Amino acid sequence: MSEITRGQGRRNAKLAALPLGVAGRAVGGLGKRLAGASKEEVSADLMQKTAEQLFAVLGELKGGAMKVGQALSIMEAAIPEEFGEPFREALTKLQAEAPPMPAETVHKVLDQQLGTKWRDRFQSFDDTPAASASIGQVHKGVWHDGRPVAVKVQYPGADEALKADLKTLRRMSGLIQKLSPGTDAKAMIDELIERTEDELDYTAEADNQRAFAAAFDGDPDFVVPKVIASAPKVVISEWLDGTRLSTIIADGTREQRNDAATKMTTFEVSSPARVGLLHGDPHPGNFFVMDDGRFGILDFGAIGHYPDGLPAQTGPILRLAKEKRYDELRDSMVENGFIRPQYAGKVTPEDLAKYLQPFVDPLYSDDFHFTRKWLQRAAGKATDVTGDVYKTSRNLNVPKEYVMVFRVLMGCVGIAAQLDAEAPYRAILGEWVPGLEGDDAAS
Repeated sequence: MSEITRGQGRRNAKLAALPLGVAGRAVGGLGKRLAGASKEEVSADLMQKTAEQLFAVLGELKGGAMKVGQALSIMEAAIPEEFGEPFREALTKLQAEAPPMPAETVHKVLDQQLGTKWRDRFQSFDDTPAASASIGQVHKGVWHDGRPVAVKVQYPGADEALKADLKTLRRMSGLIQKLSPGTDAKAMIDELIERTEDELDYTAEADNQRAFAAAFDGDPDFVVPKVIASAPKVVISEWLDGTRLSTIIADGTREQRNDAATKMTTFEVSSPARVGLLHGDPHPGNFFVMDDGRFGILDFGAIGHYPDGLPAQTGPILRLAKEKRYDELRDSMVENGFIRPQYAGKVTPEDLAKYLQPFVDPLYSDDFHFTRKWLQRAAGKATDVTGDVYKTSRNLNVPKEYVMVFRVLMGCVGIAAQLDAEAPYRAILGEWVPGLEGDDAAS
């Protein structure tokens, strides 16, 4: 039995205990309310204890648990300031490191994937990992022709662990929804489960990366490392040096922050039109900035396939919201599956105005300033269980083909808020999202 699959019962027990812990705290919160505590005091206490438990458990596990944790971590800017720095640190850790696997294990995987003479292909290979993530880790080497390379090696047993974690995480969708404002948590988890096979197949990931690298080859603003070799559980690509986006978030200049947010959003939104694919895993660990200013992108396992560009209603729906045409927007959302017919009578145009307005704010100015306070204000409305906005969200649906699109859009917004950046969000979407600036909004 591999290290990652050993103790699967303990992994599942930790994950399964999370919803029970939340339920217990909710009952305790009700008792405090009856005893005279304010709603704000109870909500803050509940959120703090829930976040502590959730991220402590997710941080211990590889596989699906950490992948969901990384997805949530892009929204760390939405956490209210009063919850303090420990939460920010816990979330940020989920973007980066997992305990490394021993060199002996790495060598066994390379023996199986590249053949026992794999060392002949390298001038050198560093047994100490340069980075680790949810289902694999990266080593630096020098290819036989002298090129520095990144060797991404999948953890043995990652496939079984990922599938098991994701099945268990299904039961956490209600909890995750509260901690990840604006995200359809159940759809996000279902999407991760459906795409498990693709993400675990490094051969498919290498093909995705080759497509992106070819489409952006020679681009003055972007760089995607070229793939040199691949196998089902190993990808070897160019090694590119740069400053991680997490470093720019912590210590970057105003110019670096603004430029990073602009390029990140442009890359993500333009890729369906330029490549026919959508890079579906926007978090700081997957981005870096080279010394020449080009924006680098890593990790092409989670990919949306959009050969005809973004789904047709993406632009028209955003445009109707931007123009506050909420009667037409409601009809369009019913027709296109964003409001299921059985819930149509429960959502009014006024409800949509309250729910969507914070998320179209960036479309009203040439350069929008993404701040933690702005995002916290929008997130607070979406997660106040006593308010109209939260009640509206319970009646909304995200069709399958839009789950990754909105996940990426919210990811870009979340990271831009972490960067405290000003970016021409409206111009970027206007250029790359058909129908947003058109004369007619299709239904």
